[in-house]
This record gives sequence, structure tokens and C-alpha cells, in this order.
Amino acid sequence: MYAGLFIGAVVFFALCYVFYGRFQARVYGLSDDNKPPSELFFDGVDYVPAHPAVLLGHHFASIAGAGPIVGPIAAANLFGWLPTYLWCLIGSAFLGGVHDMGALVSSMRHKGLSVGEVVDKWIGRKGKRLFLTFTWLALVLVVAVFLELSASTFAADPAVAFSGTLYIFMAMLFGVLIYKRGVSLSVVTVVMVPVVIGAVFFASGNEWVQTTFALSKNTWRLILTVYIFFASVLPVWLLLQPRDYLASYMLYFSVLLGAIGMIFGSKFEVNLPAFKGVNPAEGVYLWPMLFVIVACGAISGFHSLVGSGTTSKQLRRETDAKLVGYGSMLLEGVVAVIAIGTVMMAGGI
Repeated sequence: MYAGLFIGAVVFFALCYVFYGRFQARVYGLSDDNKPPSELFFDGVDYVPAHPAVLLGHHFASIAGAGPIVGPIAAANLFGWLPTYLWCLIGSAFLGGVHDMGALVSSMRHKGLSVGEVVDKWIGRKGKRLFLTFTWLALVLVVAVFLELSASTFAADPAVAFSGTLYIFMAMLFGVLIYKRGVSLSVVTVVMVPVVIGAVFFASGNEWVQTTFALSKNTWRLILTVYIFFASVLPVWLLLQPRDYLASYMLYFSVLLGAIGMIFGSKFEVNLPAFKGVNPAEGVYLWPMLFVIVACGAISGFHSLVGSGTTSKQLRRETDAKLVGYGSMLLEGVVAVIAIGTVMMAGGI
């Protein structure tokens, strides 16, 4: 059962990527003969061409947070795993992926400007103001929540704090080696990814780490606030690109482990009903709550902020929009399927 669901999802996403992705590229008229914003407006800060593997890592790591895990698990627990599974497949391939690639291309075709500027041109100044007001309020909430979660995690476990700190400095070294020293991407990847992963194991039993990084939550709040400021103003090649590229390998590794669990998990029983009904509980209805709860596992408007805010300024050629915009959302769909498999084994939350 688990292997069939996982392999079926991967095959479906692969076919969609090849054929529907090609269709979208044809609709948008993507061509490597057109110069992207990263080349036309290169400034060494925001507009910086990136290798597609690096940009895929940046974009995927930016959009694949807790959403594609928590949402599908909660929805499957409420309505059953089957409608949630089907929605994650259909939504990721034909709605979320189309939205993400469309937002990325639209920004690219508007000088790499944010989706707010695209709204200004095609809808009007009032629409732009409403959109930006909502976006600002939403981002304040998101930053506050993740700041609090990170500070709490760092304060609770010095090993995590050490690993996170080392990871940031390694990312900056990565950027310098790639863009200023001309070191091969493959060489730096082979060296740094094991170091970043190994730091987690090293820190767990190291006395110096446990003592030095044992700081209070308020202290970590201040440190992380300073980090947020510098992360928003430093050149993308120095921190943003390499940070998310290295982080993506953590995600790929997690997906690999999840894939192994799904494929070889046939000995585990399915402990969650396939379908619990259109109205499984008082005040809970399949429509529209399934689609609201799943959120990032199928489609998320937040992805347009990532695509138009940073990613569109880093595409080194137009055709990379298919891999980065569409491919990232399909990868997120795979994460959602693994999350559904997990709750099927657990039998609910």
C-alpha cells in the first residue's frame, strides 16, 4: 500500500514535470535567447545569476517549511488519507506548481520586481496597496512565529544552536569560495554538506558546545533579530543562496529517508480510514476545509513572495523557471505524500 502510493505519486509528478511543465514553458514562451533580469540588471547584491542546482535548493528550502507536513497530516486525520492524497497530487501538479511557476515567470518578465509591482501594473495602485498591506502583516506574523520557535529551540538544545550557527558561517564561506575564488560547485558541495550534517552529531556530546551555546531564550531572540537584519541586506550570493542550497540537502536527505520508509514500510498496517465522510464532525466540512488545511502541500500564495522576491532575480536563463518554479512545488508534493504515509501508519494525531 505505502510503496504503491509513493511510487504512484513520484511517477505522476515526473510525468507532469516532463509534459505539463513543457506545456507551461511553451505557453510562457520561455527561451534562453532572452536575457533574464539577473543579467540585464546585475548588481552583485540582489540580481545575481545562480546555478540551477543552487537556485533550486534556495527556492525549495524557502517554500518547504512545516506547511507541507502539518497541513496534510491534519487534513488526513480529519477527512481520511484518500481525499488528502488525491488533493496533494492534483493540487501540486495543476494548481500549486502552475501558481509558483507563473509567479516566477511574471516577475522575471517584469524586471524581476515583486508580485506587488506586477499587481500595480495590471490591477492598479489600490490593488497594490491592499496586497502589500496584507503581505506586510502576514510576513510580520511569520517572522515573529519563526523567531520565537528558533529562539526556543536554540535555548532548549545548545547542540542545535551550535549547528545552526556553524551552518550560517559555512554558508558564507561557501558563497565566497564559489563567487570570489572560483571553486567548483561540486567540490564545495562534497566538502561542506558532510561538515554541516556532521556538526549535528559532533555537538550532541561535546562539553564545550553544551556550555558555550547554553544561552537564554531572550539572548537568542536578540541574536536572531540581528541575523534577520543582516540576512535581508547582505548580497544574495554571500548568504541567501548558499544557506538555502546547503539546507536543501537536509531536506533531500529527509525525503530520501521518507521514501525508504514508504517503499519498505509494507509490514506496517494502515491505521487510518481512507475516507471519513464529507462531514466527519460537527462544524467540519470537506469543502472548503480540506483545501484550506492542506495549504502548502498543494498550493500556497506565500510561494509567490519567494518566487518574485528573490528567485526571479537569480535565474541565469529563462528555461530554469521550469525546474525551479514547477519542480520545487512537485518536490513539496512528494513531502506531503510522505507526511500522509506517516499519519496512515500512526493512525491519527
